[in-house]
Amino acid sequence: MATIAEILGIKYPLFQGGMAWVADHHIAAAVSEAGGLGIIGVGGADENWLRTQIQEIRKLTDKPFGVNLMLMNPRADEIAKVIAEEKVKVVTTGAGSAQKYIPMWKEAGCFVVPVVPSVAMAKKMERDGADAVIAEGTESGGHVGELTTMALVPQVIDAVNIPVLAAGGIADGRGVAASFMLGACGVQCGTVFCASEEVNIHQNYKDMIIKAKDTSTKVTGRKAGAPVRQIRNQLTAKFQELEDRNAGFEEMEALGVGALRKAVVDGDTKNGTFMAGQIAGMVNEIKPAKTIIEDMFAQANEILGNAKPVC
Repeated sequence: MATIAEILGIKYPLFQGGMAWVADHHIAAAVSEAGGLGIIGVGGADENWLRTQIQEIRKLTDKPFGVNLMLMNPRADEIAKVIAEEKVKVVTTGAGSAQKYIPMWKEAGCFVVPVVPSVAMAKKMERDGADAVIAEGTESGGHVGELTTMALVPQVIDAVNIPVLAAGGIADGRGVAASFMLGACGVQCGTVFCASEEVNIHQNYKDMIIKAKDTSTKVTGRKAGAPVRQIRNQLTAKFQELEDRNAGFEEMEALGVGALRKAVVDGDTKNGTFMAGQIAGMVNEIKPAKTIIEDMFAQANEILGNAKPVC
């Protein structure tokens, strides 16, 4: 049976996370050129921004790349059409169900891979026609679920008959090897690429990742139903104050408006949302994306004795 890398025409079974405001065509092209699957993260942008990004990445690489659609985006319908029209190789989704878009994407030849936080959602996405799923544990940065990667991945693998990639808490070859041993056919990594040379974010963001320790991240918004893992700063303290007095989703959301841009573009270390996973404490230097990926898989192959992914 063909591996996920063979199916997609990439060298390494690695997806770069579709991080909003972070994952533009610069880092996506670098990851694709390095043999992984670079992904453009639409986040809250619109369809015109995405079309431009697709045009720009095609100037930088002829390798496969993907697009991540956050389904809560109010322009999701229009963005989904652009993905189909541009015949993007791979589309990943998050924050909801991609059911209504899957037939259109499949007709356009897209390989559809939703990010799922639970067995129930994985099974639904399989029924709806997804080609694979990314089982993402709560260790990851940004919007998170409840289950850890170690617990979630094998349960999803047991529950579905489509390929499963692991995400959350993977920053080196040990994480890749562990994912393969759990039965995953590949991995998705985000935080580690926030410390790449090619990622187009403020230097302060990269520095926050480099300086992070194992306990530097915090999940805010669980009580309000919108949990987000980010690096601790004055903003997370404000979020905690709101949670302590049981503030609702609207109040939490209002505090976070524009906070990701403040981190990525402005480098505002006090008021920005510096989304990062728990593995930030393992990332100690800025490297080219190619080096990050090659080191990761060299270590994984050494651990596994050059064993291949199971699917």
